[in-house]
Formats: sequence, C-alpha cells, structure tokens
Amino acid sequence: MSTASISLPTPGPLLTRGAFSGVLVALLVVCALAPALNLLVPEGSVFHLSDYMVGLLGKIMCYAICALAMDLIWGYTGILSLGHGLFFALGGYAMGMYLMRQIGRDGNYQSDLPDFMVFLDWKELPWHWALSDSFVATLFLIVLVPAVVAFVFGFFAFRSRIKGVYFSIITQALTFAALLLFFRNETGMGGNNGFTDFKRILGMPLATHGMRMTLFVITGLTLLGFYVFARWLVSSKYGRVLQAVRDAESRVMFCGYNPLPYKLSIWTISAVMCGIAGALYVPQVGIINPGEMSTAASIEIAVWTAVGGRATLIGPIIGAFIVNGAKSWLTVAFPEFWLYFLGALFIAVTLWMPQGVVGLVKKMRMGKGAKA
Repeated sequence: MSTASISLPTPGPLLTRGAFSGVLVALLVVCALAPALNLLVPEGSVFHLSDYMVGLLGKIMCYAICALAMDLIWGYTGILSLGHGLFFALGGYAMGMYLMRQIGRDGNYQSDLPDFMVFLDWKELPWHWALSDSFVATLFLIVLVPAVVAFVFGFFAFRSRIKGVYFSIITQALTFAALLLFFRNETGMGGNNGFTDFKRILGMPLATHGMRMTLFVITGLTLLGFYVFARWLVSSKYGRVLQAVRDAESRVMFCGYNPLPYKLSIWTISAVMCGIAGALYVPQVGIINPGEMSTAASIEIAVWTAVGGRATLIGPIIGAFIVNGAKSWLTVAFPEFWLYFLGALFIAVTLWMPQGVVGLVKKMRMGKGAKA
C-alpha cells in the first residue's frame, strides 16, 4: 500500500529583488548620502541637509519602528493595541535617566542629583536610579523593562482569552494608568516636565553636527535591521502560525497549536521594538515626558499602520513618514486644522483605502496590467 507524499511549498527568498534594491538604496541614503549632504555640503547650498531636517527625519524613523512593531501584532496577528505608547515611553525614560546622570554637576543647581530632584528637595537617588549611570546597564533596561511589562500584561490578558475591542480598551487603560503614575513627582521621574536639558552621551556632547548625524545613522540602521528581521519572522513557520491565529484562531487550536505562546512572544517582541525606538528618540529630540504615554500618541501609531497598509511591513513605515511629514508641515501652516486633517485621513483610509497606500498602489498596478 503506497502512501502519497505531501510536498510543502518551498520558502521564498528573504528579500525579493525589489525589496533588496529598496533596502540597499535606503542603506546608501542613511549611511552615505544624508551624512554627505549635512556635513560636507555648505549651508547656503540648496542641497544642504539642515540639522533640523536631520532631527526631524531621525524622529520619524523612530516612529516608523513603532509602526513596524504595530504591524507585526495588528497586521499579522490580529491584535490591535492602543497602548504601545507605553513601551515607547519606557524605553525613552530608561535612556533619559542615563542622559540625566550624564549631566553631572553642569545642571542649574550644580549637584550630583538631577535638577528636578534638587528642586523637590530629594536627598539621594531613588532605588530605581541605581544603574542609571551605566550605559551598558541602560541598554539592558531599554530592552528588559518593556519586555517584562509586556510579558506580564500579555500573559494574563491572552490566558484569559481577551480579544478584539476589549483587549484594545485594556491596553489603553494600562497606558493611561502609567501616564497618571509618571505624572506624580513621588515616582522620581520628573513629573509633568519629565527629563530634558541633556548634554552628553558616553561623555560626548549631544549638540554637535557629528553626534546628531551619528544618532541619525544608528536610527536608520536600526529601522532597516528591524525591517529585515520582520520579513524573516513573518515568512517563517512561526509567522505563518501568527497569520493563522489572525484569520482563524479556533481552527489553529483545533489543529493542535496553542496560540498563547505565539501571541505572547510576538506581543513582547513588538514591545521591545517600541522601547528601542523610544531610546533612540530621546537623545535626538532632547526631551521625554508623560505626554508620550497619552492616548492620542498610542492611537497615532495605529493610524500610521492603517494609512500605510497593514500586513505589508513596508506600508507602516511609509505611513509613518506620510502622516508625520504632513503633521510637521500642517502644524506650522495650519496649526488649528491639524487634528481635523488627521481624523479625515483616517476616515478616508477606512472607507476608500482599507489596504492603505501600499494596497492602493498594488491595485493601480494590477489595473494597468489588466488593461495592457
């Protein structure tokens, strides 16, 4: 009696020719073109890349990492989080604590304590600042703190089989609770003002052309690295199970898979990505405060993903650049209309572009191919 063999589909390349070309071009722009335009081209030239644009693009790349993280859990796993601003802020606060310690006695009060602690009459650093003077320990905390918070929250939420809009509301409640906690001066996190007035990182001044460009390049390489990592993740067997959980979780359980470890692991990975984005954001922007945990900030991450196109990986990155680029221009040109524009954009995407900008481009290409 012969048994029929089942041939499984062979996995495709990690990067298609188009994706590889795009990554290569982005790598050249981040590592060569942008530094040359900023550092070598004279300021009076039309081709000069100003320090303002370097900071703006670096900030948007941090946002793009958050959008990519959102795509992994929402686009590929079907988990909509409205609280990822919390993980972004946790990574930012971990880096901010280190930068505050780097100020040393150059603060207004010329004390070893941060200025806000001197103002509030603190006599010594609280226990959770113990490792803040070590850059290596800070790197670990940037990853560890968002990972632990996400793992603990996700474990109880997913084990309780909380899904859909209920899960989204709970994530926003968690973020709002953290917002209220960080607003309190007793936490030793700067209260309403947060951390600012950073001066050095690794003993080197922050406010220099070279350091700004170094942070820009590191952020760009991190974004590209996470993009390649995400492509590898979703194209693996692990990624296929995530997509199966998104489409039919009950059938996945019927086939013998336990969705809990898959959902919990991708949820934690996504949180770590946001934490790293927050850590890169703080030295470039120069401030971190509880406003990064606001409900609007977390909702905007979902908007970037939806505008660009869910379950595409490149779409959320494009969405982050489109929305934040428009925001930077509109808040200057029409500051009172920016929020209306954001709401109209989200409604338009929902009604007419459910697959986002990337989906619209694909549809247009298919239409041209059919006519040809």
